[in-house]
Amino acid sequence: MRCLTTAVIVAVAFAVPAHAQELTGTLKKIKETGAITLGVRDSAVPFSYIDEKQKTVGYAIDICMKIVEEIKAELKLDKLAVNENLVTSSNRIPLMANGTIDLECGSTTNNADRQKQVWFTNTHFLTASRFVSKKASKLDQVDDLKGKAVVSVAGTTNITQLNKANAARALGINVMNAKDVPEAFLMVETDRAEAFVMDDIQLAAMIASAKDPSLYAISSGAFSDPEPYGIMLRKDDAQFKAVVDRATAKLYKSPEIEKIYNKWFMEPVPPRGLNFHVPMPVSMKKSFEHPSDNPDPASYGG
Repeated sequence: MRCLTTAVIVAVAFAVPAHAQELTGTLKKIKETGAITLGVRDSAVPFSYIDEKQKTVGYAIDICMKIVEEIKAELKLDKLAVNENLVTSSNRIPLMANGTIDLECGSTTNNADRQKQVWFTNTHFLTASRFVSKKASKLDQVDDLKGKAVVSVAGTTNITQLNKANAARALGINVMNAKDVPEAFLMVETDRAEAFVMDDIQLAAMIASAKDPSLYAISSGAFSDPEPYGIMLRKDDAQFKAVVDRATAKLYKSPEIEKIYNKWFMEPVPPRGLNFHVPMPVSMKKSFEHPSDNPDPASYGG
């Protein structure tokens, strides 16, 4: 009888829900302050950007707000203030690591190197690194960039891939740095660069918003296999990650994710009513069926 009592006590102890555990890390910080800080972008259309009403909107913002709802429920908060902090490609990881932001809601590639510094939740988008150029230049493959002036955004995986390809293939490319996507695209528009290397979906967004979209083409040649985007969070915070992963897995397995996706990629978006006409790829549909934070492109059928 004594052994049975001990077993019951042990069973009850292990049955205590996660939210009943002592709070640590980001969840403790949010509980104590009654606020969460999102790292947002001002020009990563349609993932995270500022609209005509000076409001931050986008596909990744909608996903982050679902995470916020889950956190609020987990912590049993009547109110949870949502603060925003603008981030760039160069400072988003340091600002996450030093505690300035709690979630980064944008278009950040989840890869093995970054996972040494930060963590990611389940993948919300798949993209490949390609380049945009003016159709008149007739550039389509990576080797076509030999000897050309090519721009990419500082602090991105894209510029790393460009530099690696340049060295490996001895292309003699003049690699140029831009501070953000709009500046890089402007360099192609004004002929300061012949091509701009970036995630293909972001290139599609820039072409759609150009003065004359018919002038530009995205390469069929790619610098990468399809790569995963993830919402970024602090490393080594397992308690917070469990809640964030639960929120995203619940969303991605529901019909709601397709509605959110179509809202930003298949319908006109503010402020100019642009429609990117990018249907959800089969690889993304499959990844949503089995949510994962795996950084390996091969795991997504790439």
